[in-house]
Amino acid sequence: MKRNILVLLFSCVFFLVKTSAQLIIQTDALVVRAGTGGTAAALQLARSGVQTLVVEPTNMMGGMLTAAAVSCTDGNHALPSGIWEEFRQALYKHYGKTNLGSGWVSNLCFEPKVADSIFKAWAKNEKKLQVRYGFYPHRAIVTKNRITGVVFINEQKQTFQVNAKIVIDATDLGDVFAMAGAAYDLGTDDPLVSLEKEAVKKTDIIQDLTWAAVLKDYGTGSDRSIPKPFGYNAQEYYCSNTDVPCNDKHWNGDAKKMLDYGKLPNNKYMLNWPAHGNDYYLNVVEKKPVERLKDWKVAQDYTLGFIYFLQQELGWKHIGLADDEVNKGMALIPYHREGRRVQGVVRFNINHIKQPYQFNLYRTGISVGDYPVDHHHARYPGKVPPLKFPPIPSFNIPLGALIPATIDGLIVCDKGISVTNIANGTTRLQPVVLLTGQAAGVLASLSIQQNKQPRQIQVQQVQDRLLALKTYIVPFVDVLPTDASWQAVQKLGSLGILRGKGIPEAWANRTYFYPDSKIGYLELIRNIEQLLGIELKITRKVESIFVLDHDVEEIAEAMNRHIEKVANIAPRKPVDGPPVKMDILNKKEIANRLYNLVLYWDRFVIDFDGNCKIQ
Repeated sequence: MKRNILVLLFSCVFFLVKTSAQLIIQTDALVVRAGTGGTAAALQLARSGVQTLVVEPTNMMGGMLTAAAVSCTDGNHALPSGIWEEFRQALYKHYGKTNLGSGWVSNLCFEPKVADSIFKAWAKNEKKLQVRYGFYPHRAIVTKNRITGVVFINEQKQTFQVNAKIVIDATDLGDVFAMAGAAYDLGTDDPLVSLEKEAVKKTDIIQDLTWAAVLKDYGTGSDRSIPKPFGYNAQEYYCSNTDVPCNDKHWNGDAKKMLDYGKLPNNKYMLNWPAHGNDYYLNVVEKKPVERLKDWKVAQDYTLGFIYFLQQELGWKHIGLADDEVNKGMALIPYHREGRRVQGVVRFNINHIKQPYQFNLYRTGISVGDYPVDHHHARYPGKVPPLKFPPIPSFNIPLGALIPATIDGLIVCDKGISVTNIANGTTRLQPVVLLTGQAAGVLASLSIQQNKQPRQIQVQQVQDRLLALKTYIVPFVDVLPTDASWQAVQKLGSLGILRGKGIPEAWANRTYFYPDSKIGYLELIRNIEQLLGIELKITRKVESIFVLDHDVEEIAEAMNRHIEKVANIAPRKPVDGPPVKMDILNKKEIANRLYNLVLYWDRFVIDFDGNCKIQ
C-alpha cells in the first residue's frame, strides 16, 4: 500500500522504473533540499528548460529564510543582484512598500510564511520543476567516481531513489557530497593548509547554531505563556539585556531594543538573539540527516527556555509564539551557520577576499557578498582558538568553489562550498547563498544541455548567462544594473581590465568602480597585458597620461590583432563607433568603448584559477 502511494505521488511528471526493491525516479537535475541555495538553483534550472526535481524534508521552500525562520537578511542591500533582487521586489510588492527595515539588524525583515509563499508561487509557475516534501537524503549512488543518484528516506523508513544527470547538494551541512565520498573539511583550519594568517589550528569546532522562533505581540492583557520547558535555567539568559540580572557583562541595550533586533511586519519578531540568547552549540554534522532529529530537541528546548524567560522575567506574557507562522512559531529546522565544506576545484580563503587583485580568482566570480566575517562561538563549552577576523571589502565567490575536486556529476551550492572556516563567516549569509544557488543552477543547466561535466564548462559561459539575468559577477556598488553601461563594466571588471577599490565599511562593505574617475593610460595597458600575458603591441607613442578616445580605438585594434593571430581566425570587420574625439574618457566610457570595439570576447577562456587563454 505504501509503495502504491509513492507511485501515484510521482507518476504525473517523471519517468518511473518499478523494481522489487524500491521506486526509482529519472530526472535531468536533482536538487537535494529546497533550502536557500537549493530553491534558487531549482528555479534557475527550470527557467533554463531543464527537468528538475527538488526533494525537501520540511514542508517549506527557502531554508534559512523560511523553515529556519531567519527572516531578517544580512548584507547585500546595495547589490541588487539576480534572484536576490527578484526576491526583494516580490517582498516589496507584497507589503506595498520598499522600506522593510523594521528590525534594526537588517534592511529587509519579513514573515517566513510570506517568503515561503513567494518561492512556492514561483515554483508552481515552472512546468519543468517538481518539489517533493518529507524525505531526507540517505545514500548517494556513485559509479566510477561520478554521482548518478540519491536514495531518500522519511521518518517512517519509506525510501525511493532518484537518478539524475546532475545532482546539486543544497544541504546546510554538506550531506550529499559526504555520502558521495568527496573530501571535505569540518571545523577550524590549520593555517598551513588554509594559507591564512588569521587561522590558528585545526579543530572540530563549528559555529553555534540557533533554533529560531517567530514571536507575536497579542496585545496588552493577553497571556500567551508557554509551559516551563525541560531543563530551564533562568541564569542561562542573564546578561541578554540591561533589564535583567547579570553576573558578568550585560549586552549594551534594554529588553525592547533586544526584541526590536528582529522586528518583523505585523507585530511579529524574529527570535535569533546571539548575546546570551538562543544560540546553542551542537555538533551532530556527521550523523545521518534523519537521525539528527532527536538530537535537535535540546536546541529547541533552549529557545523555548528563552521565550519562557522573556515572558516570566520581563513580564512579556502578551508576546508569544506566532500561531499563524511556520510550525506555530517554532522553526522547523535549526539555523546552521556551518557544516562540512567540500574540497573543491579551488578553495576560497580570506586572502582572496582581502586582496582580490593579488590573485586571479576574482575573474571567475559568480555571486557577490558584502557582509563582514561573522562567527558565533559564545556557546561552545570549552575554549575556542583565538580567531581574529580582518576587515574586508565586498567580494565575489569563484565558480570553482562549487565543484568538488574529485567527484563528477555533483555541484555544491549552500554553506558547503569550498571555502575556509574563516571565509565561511561571510559566504554563508542568505543573499550570498541565494546568488550562489542561482549560479549553481546556471552551471548545472549548461552541463546538462552540453552533456559535459561541471568542471568542463567554461567560466565565461556561466558568467555571460548570469549577466543576462542582471546578476553581478563583480561587486561594484556604484554602477547598477539599471545603468546602460552595467554589463560592460561587469565584463571588463571581471577580467581586471578596469578595476575597483574595495573599502571595509562595517556591516556593509563596498567595492567602488568610480565610473566618473579617470584611469592612467599606462595602467590600462598594464591591466590588459597582465590579463593576456603578453606585451601589447601598440605603435603610437603615448601622448597623454590619461586615456583618450583614439587611445581606446588603438588598444582595441591591438587586442583584436593579437586574438586573431593566437586563435588563427580571419580578421573581422571593425565595428563602426562614434567619431573619434580628443576627449579624456572616464572609466565607464572606456568600458563601453572597449566592450563594443573588441570583437572577440567569446574567445577569452578563463580557467577555474582565473588564468586567461585565447582560443
